[in-house]
Amino acid sequence: QVQLVESGGGLVQAGGSLRLSCAASGRAFSTSHMGWFRRAPGKEREFVAAISWNNGNTYYVNSVKGRFTISRDNANNTVYLQMNSLKPEDTAVYYCAAQPSGSRFYTPTGPSEYVYWGQGTQVTVSS
Repeated sequence: QVQLVESGGGLVQAGGSLRLSCAASGRAFSTSHMGWFRRAPGKEREFVAAISWNNGNTYYVNSVKGRFTISRDNANNTVYLQMNSLKPEDTAVYYCAAQPSGSRFYTPTGPSEYVYWGQGTQVTVSS
């Protein structure tokens, strides 16, 4: 069992930065693939970024490449999403997700592939 709690959301002007944190409980964190997703009003949940548990490889949706960075701190059971150069279209509720005991050869990017989810944190970017 993995419990996830996101924090760090808020209101920021376009061009600004935020860092989201996701604190995980449970011993499975170090062997869990971790992902960030978001849901904008009226839209489906969208993959944003993922980081593998075994080699730290990272994956991003094209719209955030070069602006967002996902990282993890296994000693503190935390995954981060550093968001720079924010745009109004980044406005959404951001969710952290975990897939425990994931394959060494594949890091999931689809929402249905993740088992545990946080409650979400709101990010609003004003123009």
